[in-house]
Amino acid sequence: MPNRLAQATSPYLQQHADNPVDWWEWSDEALAVAQELDRPILLSVGYAACHWCHVMAHESFEDPATAAYMNDHFINIKVDREERPDIDAVYMKATTAMTGQGGWPMTCVLTPTGEPFFAGTYFPPEPRQGTPAFTQVLQALAEAWRDRRDEVLKVSDDVLAHLQQNTDTSGSALGPAELDAAVEDLAKQYDAEAGGFGASPKFPPSMVLEFLLRDVARTGSEQALSMVVGTCESMARGGMYDQLSGGFARYSVDRFWRVPHFEKMLYDNALLLRVYLHWWRQTGSPLAERIARETGRFLLDELRTPEGGFASALDADSDGHEGTFYVWNPNQLMRLLGVEDGAWAAQLLGVTGPGTFERGFSTLQLRMDPDDPARWEGVRTKLLEARSQRTRPARDDKVVASWNGLAITALAEAAVLLDEPDFADAAVAAAQVLVDVHLGERFARTSRDGVAGANSAVLEDHGAVAEAFIAVLGITGDAAWLDRARLLLDRVVDHFADPEGGFFDTADDAETLVVRPKDASDNAYPSGTSAAVAALLSFAAITGEHRYRAAAESGIASAANIATQVPRFAGWTLAAAEAVVAGPLEIAVVGPRDERTELHRAALQLTSPGAVVIAGDVGLDIPLFEQRDLVDGRTAAYVCEGFVCRRPVTDPSDLEALTGS
Repeated sequence: MPNRLAQATSPYLQQHADNPVDWWEWSDEALAVAQELDRPILLSVGYAACHWCHVMAHESFEDPATAAYMNDHFINIKVDREERPDIDAVYMKATTAMTGQGGWPMTCVLTPTGEPFFAGTYFPPEPRQGTPAFTQVLQALAEAWRDRRDEVLKVSDDVLAHLQQNTDTSGSALGPAELDAAVEDLAKQYDAEAGGFGASPKFPPSMVLEFLLRDVARTGSEQALSMVVGTCESMARGGMYDQLSGGFARYSVDRFWRVPHFEKMLYDNALLLRVYLHWWRQTGSPLAERIARETGRFLLDELRTPEGGFASALDADSDGHEGTFYVWNPNQLMRLLGVEDGAWAAQLLGVTGPGTFERGFSTLQLRMDPDDPARWEGVRTKLLEARSQRTRPARDDKVVASWNGLAITALAEAAVLLDEPDFADAAVAAAQVLVDVHLGERFARTSRDGVAGANSAVLEDHGAVAEAFIAVLGITGDAAWLDRARLLLDRVVDHFADPEGGFFDTADDAETLVVRPKDASDNAYPSGTSAAVAALLSFAAITGEHRYRAAAESGIASAANIATQVPRFAGWTLAAAEAVVAGPLEIAVVGPRDERTELHRAALQLTSPGAVVIAGDVGLDIPLFEQRDLVDGRTAAYVCEGFVCRRPVTDPSDLEALTGS
């Protein structure tokens, strides 16, 4: 009989609806029951595309004996971290404090009022390599709660005191000297042989790459550009990129980007689309252009939902194994392609007898461009057709507001630069889904099948969606999108701002947790602070309103210590700081839609960091377009900084000469 999770909107929670565990969603009711029964809470946090979450579910949560013990001794709460990043943030901080590391599945045990006293990640069903069995952990914790309550409460008090320590937000502005120092620091951690930063596992450093590209635009730094090129080439040519249909996996388990953790996340592909687009804009690299187009196409072909939004992720597993959908062995290639083409494809794609992955299978790599493009296209078509007959990985079709915001922003810009009109259509449609489904009486973080979820939006949602609305304004010239962005950013300033500087990740009227999370560091995607800063800067550039610029600068200052000490975790803030140093430029492209395309594209091709480009008709009712008219009856571009404008130009080549970009 299904448990309570059968009524959840999250696909991840629904995956556990048939567990014999008596799961609850996070709720006041669940905490009240824990207090009434005087039982500790077992909190399990994961997400739908998490491989090890599936493993632990199969090994432990589907086991009747383990479930019975959990039900008798704990109140069991299951949380989708993508729906509740606030809960995830609080207890992940506790997990890293208690264990020195974090990850998913995250397993925490709490007092009935929510204070953590034990934390870990994956636990096996039997003792393994020094890790106790999950049932041993459960028994020890239940006995401690029963027999050594004072010790347990002392631990929970100590952990809570640690969680309540305020993040240092006493930093100052990030100027050219600090930005140059960040590049030098990143260079020390750069892997010149394999690309990327640090050792394995390697995650795509999307936000750092965006910062480095902006630094190149400002300074011409060859050092910064070499880190971008080396990393982007290695990622795009390795097994972490789907060489058949596009799209990046979440991370590489090895240093050389050969073998990925196969789940494909919306946020990674949205951010990387923007990075490869900007790399192409900066250098004209054909590889960058190809990857940008293919990544945009992947978003439309694989992640669009029937309502027009974008799904969260594709799973790593199919047929009970990770990566089965994506990997090949030489015999499969020979049978499908014939001996000659099979051998050619195996050599081209790095498919070996021993295999580069597991069980004699290899990921597909394309370390060099094919010497016969037509032959490659024929091989690729046959491989895609054969792969389409395999069991596809499951899709988490939950629509997350902030991740959709990242996708909308990237697609809107790519639509113009790459002349891909369907990218623009998809961006506008997804933005409309956010308006129609997510922005009701409250701003919902998630939706599914066109129905808003119960969880309220956090800071990252407000920032990323506001930036997306500004991007849609830029390509449509519809002032309603600026009004919608204002509503979100007013809420950021009024309900998320910390009087001591920066922003909290939850609003002052949100559900109260044991602590109010506040973390300005970027992780797999921009932090709430850096997402809000990016949107606030652009909005201030369009409107000229100081309130938003001041809030953005406060956010940058609050993250300055992170940016100067560990720049790998502050790429989006550093990118915003580059925009502040550059102005950013404000560019109004004024003219009829059917006449402004060329000038609009030329404006977006400018590399000035964070430049805000809006294209619209004469009379567009936004401050940036006030008193902006055609020039001699022709579409004109007005380049401004702080609303002080240079002479308008009507020729794309004059625009480039005017800005020096």
